[in-house]
Amino acid sequence: MRADKIIKFTLQITGLILINKAGFYIVELFELRIPGNVLGMILLFVLLWTRVVRLEWFEGAADFLVRHLSFFFVPISVGLMTLGGLIAENGIQLAVILFISAIIGMVFAGGTSHMLIKRKGGKETGNSADDL
Repeated sequence: MRADKIIKFTLQITGLILINKAGFYIVELFELRIPGNVLGMILLFVLLWTRVVRLEWFEGAADFLVRHLSFFFVPISVGLMTLGGLIAENGIQLAVILFISAIIGMVFAGGTSHMLIKRKGGKETGNSADDL
């Protein structure tokens, strides 16, 4: 990897970390009841949506992180092993909650993606419903 690519990648990761930290800072400052990383994601979405920041500024690092996303679940999976008693005691309730949460997340993500694709397709072709 060339030096300019390493610098660009480092700056992209630094930008993502700063936005994430800004989310944590805002949550702490206003004592909000949402996780700081979620607010950071919302902040990044708003910055991209309002074009304050450009997608190209973060695209390379974001693609890298998404490509290796499963790696970030390893610590969570290992941590679950320490909760064996809790899972054995409340496993059915946890499974139902996880299942319902997954369904809600998939419906929301799918609906949002469908709406965005339809909107983008409508602008480009003028007939978005047939493109899907």
